[in-house]
Amino acid sequence: METGLLVGLASLLSASCAPAEPEHPENAVVIGALLPFSGSESAIGRNLEQAMLLAVEDLNAAGGIDDRPFDLRSRDSHSSAERGFEQLLQLLYADRVAYLVGPEENDLALAIAQDVKARDALHMLPGYAAPTVARSEAKGGWMRLAPSSSDVGCALALIAVHEGVETVNSLAARDDYNASVSSEFATNFAALEGRILASVTFTSGQPSYMSKIESAFAARAGRTLLAAYPATGSTIVTEWTVSGRPGTWLLGPALRTEVLLANIPTGSLDGYIGVSPSLSLRSECRTLGEAEGAVDCATGNADAFIGRFSRRWSGEAPLPAAHFYYDGVVLIAMGLTYARATTGKIPSSGHELQKIIRELNNPDHEAASWRDLETAMTRLRAGVPLRYVGAAAEYDFDRYGANRHYYMQQWTIDGGAFVDLDHVSVNCLN
Repeated sequence: METGLLVGLASLLSASCAPAEPEHPENAVVIGALLPFSGSESAIGRNLEQAMLLAVEDLNAAGGIDDRPFDLRSRDSHSSAERGFEQLLQLLYADRVAYLVGPEENDLALAIAQDVKARDALHMLPGYAAPTVARSEAKGGWMRLAPSSSDVGCALALIAVHEGVETVNSLAARDDYNASVSSEFATNFAALEGRILASVTFTSGQPSYMSKIESAFAARAGRTLLAAYPATGSTIVTEWTVSGRPGTWLLGPALRTEVLLANIPTGSLDGYIGVSPSLSLRSECRTLGEAEGAVDCATGNADAFIGRFSRRWSGEAPLPAAHFYYDGVVLIAMGLTYARATTGKIPSSGHELQKIIRELNNPDHEAASWRDLETAMTRLRAGVPLRYVGAAAEYDFDRYGANRHYYMQQWTIDGGAFVDLDHVSVNCLN
């Protein structure tokens, strides 16, 4: 009974965002999504779904696929590994979706991997904390859109070196993503001839982290990376502020969220630097002379998507991750449409579809922008291979399905708001 009520709630949430058309058309090509509509990460679920619904609207306005519309079927992860896994299984086995987007939670994405393989589904991973994609499979297909923890660690290390920092350490959560960011940061900083001091790890969900904070700053490192999710990060920052604000932070990408700012003392992190995925296209960026990692990037493409999203959703702005979720839906649709045009059928194999999407996004192919999906879909239906210039990136996948990234966005906090700084190249050689 409880599951049925929760599924009904998820459907109502989806319907509240959806355009005025049948919620689930009978002949639709269905894309499944697992998003946190409730629980600790509930603040982001609706925003990410809105991005995916906007993609579905734009694709259907562009003609769908052989007059079949695309449709989104969302379920609630509850920001919980156990309950979210149950909903993932429902998407794969009850809803029988062949194309899955999300979840945000790293442990859920890892937990469902064997079922994705067994069902030979395509698993599109737009989230920052998505698992690393680094092996080929005979069944199932995985695609990672956001930068890897290696990219993040490289950018953080370059920032520290550029600031003249000689020693670093980390205060990092023990989950897969934040632990990996911490490790890659240390590895890259050491490769750049910096010195790594004793780092401290912790388990999220504790009532206090004061002893961990004291241990981390006892090392007296030039910079201490805080690698944590916002709920835990806000507790740590609050306790750190009470203890007198020792040392100097670097901030991991998971902390760039309004949830953090709303739950820390005002001004406590002003001036500290973090990194997150760049939303500038590679073609919008240029290296500034010989300066270490210095890059100048325009933001016209991202600004255009923010405007499009805000007009559709009554002035709401998309979260940075929402750009990747929009693109995840479009990449699936483009792959399906091109496959239908060139093979005569829509692929049900995730392994096959992953290969098609990778090959479509060959840098030598002509570009197709999210701003003109009507033209893009028309040409794909004619069998013309096109690479996708999306709301978040110009996509270029390695042989495993991971998107290559060349720049990261630096940011700081000023007066209770995030402020973008210069970009930094991801060009470490470890």
